[in-house]
Amino acid sequence: MELLLIRHALPIRRELESGAADPELSEDGHAQAAHLAEYLSSEHLDAVYASTMQRARQTAEPVASQRNLDIELRDGITEFDRFSSEYIPVEELKANNDPRWQEMLDGVWDGDETQKEFHSRTVGTIEEIVAGHRGHRVAVVCHGGVINAYLTTILDMTGDFSRGFFYPNYTSIHRVAASSNGDRSVITINETSHLRNTGLPMGLFQKG
Repeated sequence: MELLLIRHALPIRRELESGAADPELSEDGHAQAAHLAEYLSSEHLDAVYASTMQRARQTAEPVASQRNLDIELRDGITEFDRFSSEYIPVEELKANNDPRWQEMLDGVWDGDETQKEFHSRTVGTIEEIVAGHRGHRVAVVCHGGVINAYLTTILDMTGDFSRGFFYPNYTSIHRVAASSNGDRSVITINETSHLRNTGLPMGLFQKG
């Protein structure tokens, strides 16, 4: 089967005194999601999955509705900040030289579960999706940390974010070929041609 791991589009900034921030998409984020859906319009998809967080669900909506598919939600592919009371796009942290930006570079882990627990939860959930779709092409809209955890696993890397973290662009597609005998092959990483020349933010270092 072919697995399309897709990072969510750009959400709004949200900082709360308590409770989970769980922000929705920004105006640019909705535009990114529309370009993503158009880019994938020529490809058959057998199913569309998404994290239960708003930014992933809203990114998946145009992809699923284009095919009259229901979005299948999975709590197991939520991000490590799912219970955090704030969400600040990394571009803002970097532009403002926020100390939290340096913490990200240093691999500081700020989650409600250990890295090992996060890794086990996310990779296990993705493997469950893979197992249920033999011979299919499936889109899974999730988060940067989730994508890092899965790709480092199949590339036989450490999976420890303090040793390095790559930045999936907004609505980037990461394709994996998964066989029933357990083989996993990375086909593409950070596929974002649908945002080129749009003027929309793509990620940390690029604009469309």
